[in-house]
Amino acid sequence: MTVIILTNCPAGLRGFLTRWLLEISPGVFLGTPSARLRDVLWAEVRQYANQGRALLAYQTDTEQGYTFKTHDHAWHPVDHEGLTLIHRPHPGRRSDSSRSSTSPPTTGWSKAAKRRRFGGGS
Repeated sequence: MTVIILTNCPAGLRGFLTRWLLEISPGVFLGTPSARLRDVLWAEVRQYANQGRALLAYQTDTEQGYTFKTHDHAWHPVDHEGLTLIHRPHPGRRSDSSRSSTSPPTTGWSKAAKRRRFGGGS
């Protein structure tokens, strides 16, 4: 089983994929091509995706039973002790210095935080 997911890709690429795969939802293609054809399709997707993103998932003889590849995607597959996991960049971590590293952490809005701040008991 092979799944290809396209986001923001040219319509011609979607039409190209419908020759071998079934488009079950806009941009989601499903089928059982041979490994050779799957690699050829993925090469075409990578070449003609332009500014779009693409994801390929297919069955393999691994511990998980599948593997996947990404193209121009913020999330990247990472091998971790034989398992393929997704590495997602943390949205709050930036390389700019807009936030000072010496600023104290903000206090919470919970009732317990208010009690600690004002020295109240229970």
